[in-house]
Amino acid sequence: MKKLESSITNMVVVLVGVAIITGCILAYVNNITEGPIKEQAEKTLAEGIKAVMGGADLTVAKDDTVKQTINGKETTFVVHQTVDAKKQPLGAAVESTTSGFGGDLKVLVGFNTNGDILGYTILQTAETPGLGAKADKWFQKEGKGNIIGKNPSNPLTVKKDGGTVDAITASTITSRAFLKAVNQAYQAYKAIPIDGNTAASSHHPTK
Repeated sequence: MKKLESSITNMVVVLVGVAIITGCILAYVNNITEGPIKEQAEKTLAEGIKAVMGGADLTVAKDDTVKQTINGKETTFVVHQTVDAKKQPLGAAVESTTSGFGGDLKVLVGFNTNGDILGYTILQTAETPGLGAKADKWFQKEGKGNIIGKNPSNPLTVKKDGGTVDAITASTITSRAFLKAVNQAYQAYKAIPIDGNTAASSHHPTK
């Protein structure tokens, strides 16, 4: 019996030791990779902002966090206010997340000072492989569901719901989620208060 108890004790000690060592290794690896991952994410976002704002020579003057309650749930949006070389406002790039068919769909949408869509890019998608890639192209200027230049003061919806936007073939749910993210991004942009540093207005003229 003593030998059995000793064996069990030894096994527990070994397992605990292995768990501690494994935890230390994971923490070390996480510490090493955290910096590069964060740096890459910031680089991707910076490139995305430039792309959705039309590739202009711009600077992010201020990052605003806007919280809105949507369907009873508080949702956070990040609004990157941009200015040109002369410090004149160009509009903003807005990070917006909504639920798609397979999970969260996060987009970055660029608006000019009138609230017109300058461009967009997909930052994160959990959709079925292929659908995310389609959404990244489908609603661009050369795509069948082109939304570039449109103003979401009247919410953008797919034709199946009485709107004017062509949905991605065989993927109405993803299309609805994408347009919802764009519409919510616009509302977050409109909610920005007056900012003297960027000359941004709390009310952006709409068509």
